[in-house]
Amino acid sequence: MSIIATDQQNVVIGLGKTGYSVVAFFAKQGLPVVAMDTRNEPPFAQQIHKEYPNVKLLLGGLNKTVMCSATQIVVSPGLPLATSEIQAAIKAGVKVVGDIQIFADYAQAPVIAITGSNAKSTVTTLVGEMAKESGLKVAIGGNLGTPALELIDDEIELYVMELSSFQLETTPSLMADVATVLNISPDHLDRYESYLEYHQAKHKIFNGCQAVVVNRDDPLSAPMIKAGIPHVSFGLDKPDLNQFGIVEQDSKLYLAKFNELLLGANELKVKGSHNRSNALSALALGEAVGLDMEAMLRALKNFAGLDHRCQWVGNLQGVNYFNDSKGTNVGASIAALEGLGPETEGQIILMAGGVGKDADFSLMKQAVKQFVKVLVLYGEDSELLASVLQDSVPVKMAGSFEDAFNLAKLNAKDGDAVLLSPACASFDMFKSFEHRGDAFKKLVEAQ
Repeated sequence: MSIIATDQQNVVIGLGKTGYSVVAFFAKQGLPVVAMDTRNEPPFAQQIHKEYPNVKLLLGGLNKTVMCSATQIVVSPGLPLATSEIQAAIKAGVKVVGDIQIFADYAQAPVIAITGSNAKSTVTTLVGEMAKESGLKVAIGGNLGTPALELIDDEIELYVMELSSFQLETTPSLMADVATVLNISPDHLDRYESYLEYHQAKHKIFNGCQAVVVNRDDPLSAPMIKAGIPHVSFGLDKPDLNQFGIVEQDSKLYLAKFNELLLGANELKVKGSHNRSNALSALALGEAVGLDMEAMLRALKNFAGLDHRCQWVGNLQGVNYFNDSKGTNVGASIAALEGLGPETEGQIILMAGGVGKDADFSLMKQAVKQFVKVLVLYGEDSELLASVLQDSVPVKMAGSFEDAFNLAKLNAKDGDAVLLSPACASFDMFKSFEHRGDAFKKLVEAQ
């Protein structure tokens, strides 16, 4: 456990949910804290002022003088390290970290660390359910749900942490018991200077880890690790010794470890090849920390998936409607198409659009051409999407989200599926991807 000096101040930057958790953590230990935010009225400023009146609040900008004289700065994931005041502090020799590094310094139980461009929330939740079924007192959070520092508890026996690239940027030494990058596809390129920089941020999850889990189907998930560190892989092909994969027997697919058949794919409540991959990754991660295999399989059979992740919403006149509003990047939408496409009797009518985050939509061409009958576009970057994909599939342009839904419904026939998987962020029209997904569900339910 690292020791934080008490005779000098800790500066917490960003007073959203994460920043509040850091302020509260330091304040409860009697450590000096200065909290600042570029906003005049950040979300948790009033709560901090009320609960921790000794914490000094500096709002409406970043005070470079205070930052450069700090012992350590804890920066919230929403604020880029490239910010000039943060760079000045770094040049002045100030230690700059995020809440995940503080968590790593204090957590006493084993840590499973999970990142990836897609599916990390699903896999994190699933591993957490497996740990509960195994009888452990488990804490689940990080980028998903509860901030990391609110999870710290001496009674916890296992931490299962979803981590974003933004969080990992400021985590130089995570020291996880087992770590994985589930997959890598272009995302957040409006924040990173290059795809390589994004990739490097994700791979910080492996710093100091004791074991790794690798996706055989995605070479970019494999870390450069020292010899001797245990590693296991998962993939949708037939697995080798001690690896996880898919075995076909008597025309049926099974989740397997080498030659041992673990569970029939048809026993999973969540469908599609991407969900089989998620299940395999969870089994590999759970086994790496010693979870009971029978308990993990029970959890798998009971797992119905997460809201807004290829979630079946309903069937209207023979057409299935799927809400994949969490598909906020190109890779997520490709995974949804490749997962649902082969299991759809007809074809997919894809609803996509929003804020593209400088993504390369051309990567979607193959999946769109293979599985999509009609592409219905809406939102800020709809014209850009159309210009890239109109040669692959018929395109319909919608003036609003509701118009997009009505166009999708109009073009769907018995056996088809309407899939909302936007490949874009939601904040041109909605508060969040959850808000967007709920709007889709309401439209389905209103029919």
